[in-house]
Amino acid sequence: MSNTDRLRRTEAVPLDGPTLRQISTVLATVLLAIVLISFRPFQPEGPASQGGDIVNQIGFGSLALLAGFSLLTLSDRRVVAIMVSPWWLIVFGFLALSVFHAIDPPSAGRAALFTAIGVLAVVTILVLPRDADSFTTVLLVAGLAAVLLSYAGLVLFPATAVHLGEGVEPQHAGLWRGAFSHKNVAGPVMACLSFAGLYAFRRGRRRAGGTLLVLAMVFMANTGSKTTAGLVPLSIVLVALPGILGMRFLTPLIFLGTMIGATLATLGIVFIEPLKELAQHVAPNLTYTGRTALWDFLGGMIAQKPWFGFGYESFWGTPFIYYMDQPFDRAWDIRGSVHGHNGYLDIAVIMGLPALAACLVAFWIVPLFDYMRTPRLKENIYLSDFFMMILLFTSLNAFLESFFLRRVDPVWLFFLMGCLGLRMAARIRIPSSSLD
Repeated sequence: MSNTDRLRRTEAVPLDGPTLRQISTVLATVLLAIVLISFRPFQPEGPASQGGDIVNQIGFGSLALLAGFSLLTLSDRRVVAIMVSPWWLIVFGFLALSVFHAIDPPSAGRAALFTAIGVLAVVTILVLPRDADSFTTVLLVAGLAAVLLSYAGLVLFPATAVHLGEGVEPQHAGLWRGAFSHKNVAGPVMACLSFAGLYAFRRGRRRAGGTLLVLAMVFMANTGSKTTAGLVPLSIVLVALPGILGMRFLTPLIFLGTMIGATLATLGIVFIEPLKELAQHVAPNLTYTGRTALWDFLGGMIAQKPWFGFGYESFWGTPFIYYMDQPFDRAWDIRGSVHGHNGYLDIAVIMGLPALAACLVAFWIVPLFDYMRTPRLKENIYLSDFFMMILLFTSLNAFLESFFLRRVDPVWLFFLMGCLGLRMAARIRIPSSSLD
């Protein structure tokens, strides 16, 4: 939010004119709408949905130019500088290293370029709005556009907006995916948009915020993901309740406790023998829809290359995986999988265990410190709660899905918004409007 100043400064900063404020809000709205909807809505999961066709290449290339131009001409450079985090530089350094030793470095580099474009877009979306009112407008307009387009697709394009159950996923027949590539993308995006609706509602935009909240949650429920549907209210309660009770300091502890519990409940029953035996005794059929077999396979692959991994875009979908022998009793055919259904294991298998350690610090530890240092100002508190809900939900969702550093995947970009947004909310005063 480029019209705010560092908390340590006391001098007044001249407000930009209303025209520049409106232009900045419009540009941020357009950028958010595009990263949510993409240039190829209603495109089933595949190369095109990940940016691998000419339409997305030209579109997202233009998006990068628009975002870069906006940062140079409309943003406060001091606020942009706030977004530079040493730990994120380390993470992207590991990403560059994984591109360097990929099977096909030029192809991996092009994929990483889309990831960089997504990062640039998120930073621009965060810093362009002049105040909380403008940022709320960005969330509401872009969010409602994505939600309403997805609902329209159910009527206008039912063959693509609803899973038909064809191909390798017949169990998904009838589940909604709207304008998104898959129900596992649509569900988390709708979850994050419901948090945006709640944020707007708390700020007084009750009609529009409530509408976005309800529409997003109804759509999310029809994607068929019970896990997502359960994590949304859990994330709201775990973040909002401590603040309501005057014990905001508990939120980071709750976050870490939840992450540890999720790790033990998912990966623990695969790699920790006592937990594995306990799970087989208490819930012998607990496989997270076959994911445990996939994670066990990934553990063996990580052990082969623990330091630097297999390289970016150099594992899933490669001939190495496709021609690998598939045991007849494995619950998941890894040859057709597009990712490991666990974002943390995928980081390790692609970039190595040191990269995973750096990511955990950047993804979890640093944002928690930012959350705790958020000033006790109403707008900063509302905003940090919103970003923490996104961070908690997406971090938990990553135990069952994989989206980290995944090009312009909207779930990954929401996660990034949560991390960088907490950094911003901790360091600058957020005015309610340009009149503050």
